[in-house]
Amino acid sequence: MSGTAQLLDPGRTGAQAADLERNLSRLIVGQQEAVREIVNIYQMHLAGLNPPGRPIGNFLFLGPTGTGKTRIVEATAESLVGNPRAVIKIDCGEFQHSHEIAKLIGSPPGYLGHRETHPLLSQEVLDQYHTDAVQISFVLFDEIEKASDALWNLLLGILDKATLTLGDNRRVDFSRAMVFLTSNLGADEMASILNPRVGFGISMDSRRRRVDGKLSAKITRAGVEAARRKFTPEFVNRLDKIVVFKPLGEEELSRILEIELGMVQRRIFSGEDPRRYFVFRLSPAAKRHVLEAGTDMKYGARHLKRAIERLLVQPMSNLIASEQIRGGDLIAVDYDESAGRLCFFREGEGLEFQEMTRIVADQGLPMRCAAVAAQYPSRRARPASSRGS
Repeated sequence: MSGTAQLLDPGRTGAQAADLERNLSRLIVGQQEAVREIVNIYQMHLAGLNPPGRPIGNFLFLGPTGTGKTRIVEATAESLVGNPRAVIKIDCGEFQHSHEIAKLIGSPPGYLGHRETHPLLSQEVLDQYHTDAVQISFVLFDEIEKASDALWNLLLGILDKATLTLGDNRRVDFSRAMVFLTSNLGADEMASILNPRVGFGISMDSRRRRVDGKLSAKITRAGVEAARRKFTPEFVNRLDKIVVFKPLGEEELSRILEIELGMVQRRIFSGEDPRRYFVFRLSPAAKRHVLEAGTDMKYGARHLKRAIERLLVQPMSNLIASEQIRGGDLIAVDYDESAGRLCFFREGEGLEFQEMTRIVADQGLPMRCAAVAAQYPSRRARPASSRGS
């Protein structure tokens, strides 16, 4: 046994947890605390040090709408199992009455329609997205404050013992599940902290106001206090982490804009016919216009997504349908200040797939888009000779 003590670094994570942190940091903007908490719980799971007989992690995410509470769950699923839809989502607004709990666990034997009632939380549903490499389920209870007492009582068993008993007495094991609860509790208090002028909405100054340490602590305290007022102590005690999502400012929304533009490019590259793939890029003026149109601090990133659909995706859909955009095109999008709208130009045509991947990479869009197009490196999007003048 060596007599020399070696200083260890508990701040380092393993390669798998580091990969998850990189992916989440790339997909989620302005919510580093939530990213860190998910990574920490995942690292404990990989090391086999999670508390036995409980879910991998129980999270309560609080904060205003459009700050990324649901998105981070989808991003976690995408990062670990490659599918953002691998989230079993329970909309708690559908379970405001006690009798509706039968939709979750099924009707007990003897009730009319017992055999036709398929519970939403069976073991088969929980395990359907497991892969050979990652056997983790992602269960999201959205807007938990709307749930009835019956659902809360079910959650007590899930969060504490990782077990749910169905109507026919079958048991569902949640020990390989990450359980996420989301709520907008405390959102009004958070808004008043950012913008003390109550009654006049969100001011322009608050849009540009950075959430510093003191402000962040006030926002967190407001969210946690709202949760403690709403939920019972035994419910709160079963949560591993309570994370308050901070309102997004213009800087964060501008980064989200880049991510969402990459998602639009991914949609284009996900079509069945690679001969219809094309690439687009926005000028700085066009990005500013979309960002200004999509900035509403009350609705967060959701309002920005709607602006992208309205100003960019819908016009491009018309251009595709009228064959003004064709496979292999490079489309430039600029802002016409006199008309107050985006304008679209064809800058290139008949591009090879390799050239499209280079353009995507130069823009810093998600490389998964490029990987889709790169599956067809030897084919042209559309022969230039077959195109109209």
